[in-house]
Amino acid sequence: MKSLPNGQATVEYEEDSLASANKKEDASIKIHAPIVSSYNDHIRPLLDAVDQLRNLKIMKEGIQLPTIVVVGDQSSGKSSVLESLAGIDLPRGQGICTRVPLVMRLQHHPSPTPELFLEFSGKIVATDEAHVADAINIATDEIAGDGKGISNTPLTLVVKKKGVPDLTMVDLPGITRVPVHGQPENIYEQIAGIIMEYIRPEESIILNVLSATVDFPTCESIRMSQQVDKTGERTLAVVTKSDKAPEGLLEKVTADDVNIGLGYVCVRNRIGDESYEEAREEEAKLFKNHHLLSRIDKSMVGIPVLAQKLTQIQATIIARCLPDIVRKINDRLNASISELNRMPKTLSSTAEAMTAFMGIVGSAKESLRKILIRGEFDEYLDDYNMHCTARLGEMLNLYSDELHKCSESDPRRNFLVEEIRILEESRGIELPNFLPRAAFLSILQRKVEGIARMPIDFIEKVWAYIESVVVSVLMHHAENYHHLQLSARRAGHNLISKMKEQSINWISEIVQMEKMTDYTCSPEYMSEWNKLMGQLDTFRNRILSQGHPKAEIAGIGEVEVGNIRASQNVLHQAFDLRMRMTAYWKIVLRRLVDYMALHLQYSVQNLVNKEMEKEIISELMSSHEGAVEKMLEESPSVAGKREKLNVSIKLLGESKKILGNIMDKIATYND
Repeated sequence: MKSLPNGQATVEYEEDSLASANKKEDASIKIHAPIVSSYNDHIRPLLDAVDQLRNLKIMKEGIQLPTIVVVGDQSSGKSSVLESLAGIDLPRGQGICTRVPLVMRLQHHPSPTPELFLEFSGKIVATDEAHVADAINIATDEIAGDGKGISNTPLTLVVKKKGVPDLTMVDLPGITRVPVHGQPENIYEQIAGIIMEYIRPEESIILNVLSATVDFPTCESIRMSQQVDKTGERTLAVVTKSDKAPEGLLEKVTADDVNIGLGYVCVRNRIGDESYEEAREEEAKLFKNHHLLSRIDKSMVGIPVLAQKLTQIQATIIARCLPDIVRKINDRLNASISELNRMPKTLSSTAEAMTAFMGIVGSAKESLRKILIRGEFDEYLDDYNMHCTARLGEMLNLYSDELHKCSESDPRRNFLVEEIRILEESRGIELPNFLPRAAFLSILQRKVEGIARMPIDFIEKVWAYIESVVVSVLMHHAENYHHLQLSARRAGHNLISKMKEQSINWISEIVQMEKMTDYTCSPEYMSEWNKLMGQLDTFRNRILSQGHPKAEIAGIGEVEVGNIRASQNVLHQAFDLRMRMTAYWKIVLRRLVDYMALHLQYSVQNLVNKEMEKEIISELMSSHEGAVEKMLEESPSVAGKREKLNVSIKLLGESKKILGNIMDKIATYND
């Protein structure tokens, strides 16, 4: 950006203007002249624009403004510096005088009569030089209470006075670690929190006020500024009380052990009843005649030099930040407008409410079809719980594993013990080489009974998951209609309860059928049984003839038989019975898994395509609350969000207009 004419001086809109400005001595500043000449009409509008944005509270929209932030330890002389810049008396006293952020807007005013007023809590209070300190105290008490506590709510002081520099600064509470009587115990943490909030943004220039009487590295304000500005590129130091500790001051400001990138300015505080003009004369004499202080470069001493540096820094940072602020405001404005447009329109009739309701149900059904049936999850890319087909598949696989790994499914368990006992108890007046069917059914019933609870537990788990998904989708699509959400939640809960009950009844019947009937048409049963029975002779020879307690059976593994006391015929029948059950049990488990998978697929499709809409409509029609009619009443959360967006859009629009006018003027200057 081109340089702008500035009356007596030129302000370059370049980064290196700060460094070059710090090296130059302003020979035009005279002892009796104003602190710094006011900017002409080319610069003043920039400062006014930023001040207008600050008044609009644009920072609540997350947009940081270029700000000079004044920090310092308690009793560092911060108030004296600000008084010298503004030419007015600020509150003085013991303890913390600045209890709220004080936004000081200084503006050169050609009229000999100053204008001073305070802005806070939505009102403007006029004051004058004689009463400004009292007015600040009264306003502070109103904001932060009449005790000694602090507040983060800012107070703005506007000073329009002849000869003051065109500056806007934020004065923050002085840093203290030890609370005095009446102050909260965590006063340091409160002050530190406020300071860090103001100095952390990259757009903030830190004016660090240091006393010449202390070692700079020990200052708490230095420690804080170094946390957010390690290189010091946006920190300017003001050294007060130069007359109190002149020894070694030159070395301290030239060595720069604490990384003050924008340089130092040493000043003399106003003493006693000196007028501001007298104080400037004494300051000039001090740095001109003192045998130690006169050695400090003149571009580093005096309130006039400080004022000039601050105005140059302020103009440069505003020019640098302005395009980015414009971009951010446009982005936020467009985002707020888009979000407002996405919100449902205000419903004005029952017909509109019913149309909106049917649209919500339709969109919810489509979402459920995608995630529960088709396996599409583009609406919930990062929410893995809503990738429903995958989660249901995992649950089914886990259910299958539990069935196959339970003790009832282990063919080696108590090998032949139960079969021999059952065969002996089933013996009757009959031919000895027939296998009693009652023995097989008895063992089957016990095994089925042992796993009977597992399918039911699985059903309950699955429907609990489906209910969470269905309710979540319904709540999402009806999020703008609180009363509809309540009805939809009840409908979803009732529907899932009914379908879960149907599923439990269905699986209970399946389990009962498996207990009462032994049948399959699968050829795998006979094939598996024949393979297993082919090992009978080897097994019988090892156990009976060789007397081994263990045997290896292909398809089952190693079994332990212990001391079996049974005849060859009974052992043959017991082995046959175990092999029949082993082959048939695989069929039973497969049926329990396959039927469950088919049932779930059917139930989910029935839920989404038929039952859900009927249940929601039934719930609404039977409700005495009139959920559809109450859709005409916007919920407090939606109404609050709409109002917040409208306020944001208005604020951002006004800010855009303010900056638009400024950018047009800058373009004109450049031309």
